[in-house]
Amino acid sequence: MKQSYNYNHQIHQSQRSAFAALFLILLPIFLPNLFAPLGRAPPSLFSEWNAPKPRHLPLLEVALHRRTPIKQQSNLWSPLPNQGWKPCINSANIPSLPEKSQGYIQVFLDGGLNQQRIGICDAVAIAKILNATLVIPHLEVNPVWQDSSSFTDIFDVDHFINVLRDEVSIVKELPREYSWSTREYYATGIRATRIKTAPVHASANWYPQNVSPFLQSYGVDAISPFSHCLAFDKLPMKIQHLRCKVNFQALVFVPRIRSIGETLVHRLHYPSGKLQASGAEVLQGRIDDFEKEGAGKFVVLHLRFDKDMAAHSACDFGGGKAEKLALAKYGQVLWQGRVLNSQFTDNELRNQGRCLLSPEEIGLLLAALGFNNNKKSLASVKELAEVEGKASLLAAVDYYVSLQSDIFISASPGNMHNALLGHRAYLNLKAIRPNMLLLGPLFLNKNMEWSEFQHAVINGHKNRQGQKRLRKEKQSILHTLLLIACVELNHDMKLLFFKHYFC
Repeated sequence: MKQSYNYNHQIHQSQRSAFAALFLILLPIFLPNLFAPLGRAPPSLFSEWNAPKPRHLPLLEVALHRRTPIKQQSNLWSPLPNQGWKPCINSANIPSLPEKSQGYIQVFLDGGLNQQRIGICDAVAIAKILNATLVIPHLEVNPVWQDSSSFTDIFDVDHFINVLRDEVSIVKELPREYSWSTREYYATGIRATRIKTAPVHASANWYPQNVSPFLQSYGVDAISPFSHCLAFDKLPMKIQHLRCKVNFQALVFVPRIRSIGETLVHRLHYPSGKLQASGAEVLQGRIDDFEKEGAGKFVVLHLRFDKDMAAHSACDFGGGKAEKLALAKYGQVLWQGRVLNSQFTDNELRNQGRCLLSPEEIGLLLAALGFNNNKKSLASVKELAEVEGKASLLAAVDYYVSLQSDIFISASPGNMHNALLGHRAYLNLKAIRPNMLLLGPLFLNKNMEWSEFQHAVINGHKNRQGQKRLRKEKQSILHTLLLIACVELNHDMKLLFFKHYFC
């Protein structure tokens, strides 16, 4: 009898804590004024018109009053089974640095934090290809977020250098003789030591041919702009392994970010009680509760229902003429008329799975899968102040908590989506990818009963929860569902058969 009680108690605990993470992620969208750190973010989609009324009211009414069977809960929260893959970053061959560096490489990284993460992996790989010394990458100020956080504000630079010390020479700053080579120096004129022509997805051969001569002449080279500047395919396996090592071992957040993230993760696992101070007090303050309750489970949702994405989709989200005018105006300014989907009707776009899922539709998807709702505040005013005005730090905390979650769900493709799906695939953690081709037509059907909707959703997502699959050519090795050179099959015959695709 006691065993049954503990099982049911854990299920109920899972239900109570599951939506705490969702609430944290969704709250800035519905109540943006409560989250000061998001004050400089692009306005929420609902900021320029009244929020539309529910578009799927019959389904919504059933979802709000349903009860999820215990068996469905158990299946939902069960870990991803072992799929026979293991990390293969640690090569049997001991890496060695070249006897002499060819010079110093600087890169200036555009985009948000997760795009910059890709750039860091590429920068290390290029330094290896060139036998050059990499200067810790410079993170450009994002024109949207206006965040001036540096590499050392976000990542543990000493850990980064130490993990890669046998692979690539890395320095925190240039020696005095090259101290003139700064971001400001390149911003004020045409400089011989700046490479501006690095193509997107350049081959490994491009860099020795086009960058090495400058290194030999000047001893330093700055590559700017630097975004997606190295190919994903047809690279030496040791370079692919190195990229994986950078992403999954060398890039670790600074203690400040890990502390905030661990505090939130703790509160999600043990949601009862008042907010506690972060750090050691959280880790030590509730040992008795651990034994009494057991850890709950939580899911993190990456919604990304932003105005720029809505404008680019050219879909109708139920806001009427005001919505259409506002999105058209914003799309013209941001995308300069490059909204290719505008040639299709809303029904055509939804049938093709091209429309963002609205918060209402995501809620229905989660309810159909078996998630329950529990609202709880997770961060104090003091804790939020630590990342106020720092979008990159906030994104880093988001990444940390998302990686620690029992389940991760991303509602829209993008750099955050790709980075976390890749990282969780590497760690064999559950990650649900909404089936947009299935959901589009389902939401267009206004006569569908809840039972039919739920059955279709569950069946349509059985194989979209983190199962490994073949990586398509030209997809990122770091941030797609199967990571070439990052994981390998245990079985020798399968390893030989798939060798071209993986290790």
